[in-house]
Order: sequence, then C-alpha cells, then structure tokens
Amino acid sequence: QVQLVESGGGLVQAGGSLRLSCAASGRISSISTMAWYRQAPGNQRELVAGITSGSSTNYADSVKGRFTISRDNAKKMVYLQMNSLKPEDTAVYYCYYNGPGPASWGRGTQVTVSS
Repeated sequence: QVQLVESGGGLVQAGGSLRLSCAASGRISSISTMAWYRQAPGNQRELVAGITSGSSTNYADSVKGRFTISRDNAKKMVYLQMNSLKPEDTAVYYCYYNGPGPASWGRGTQVTVSS
C-alpha cells in the first residue's frame, strides 16, 4: 500500500501563499491519479485539485486560477501551490492516491488563512 505524508501547512494572512507537499512511499503505479482534498470543520471533504500520471489536471471552481497542482513522478512527490489565499480556504488538506491497488490518504496538514 502507498503511504502519504503531507507538509507545508500553516497560518497565513489573506492574500498570501503556501506550498503544500505530499511525499509518497511504496509502490506507485505508473498509471495513477493523485489529488488534494480539503475538509473544513462541519463540512464534507471536497476535491481541491487532481493530477493524472500524464499530468492532466482538474480543479474545483473555487480554486481555479489561484491553486496549481503538480507532481514529480521520479521523486514520488505531489505539490499544491496556493496563491491569493482566502479565509474560506481554511481547512485540513489531505493528499490522496488512486492507482490499480488500494487508494490511500495522508493524515492531512492544517491550513489557516486569517482575514
């Protein structure tokens, strides 16, 4: 099974930027999708951005133009560059892996955006 560890979260003022990283270990399929989800208190977990092994991407409408997902297959890393952050982006951000085997989730990293 794939293990995922997120890092890069923290406290930032509105309008600021953060870069989240997700380190994957284990057998990563050459055909896989990785993604970032987030969950705010009282809300359901929602997809923020996804990227395929061929680097096709998709984004939630709420983050389009502000967030960028990328991956480095050789390093088994996935990144989420977050710019122009808003208080409503405050949430725990989770890394997600989906390949031929079992899907995996990281434990999450907290992002807090102050107004």
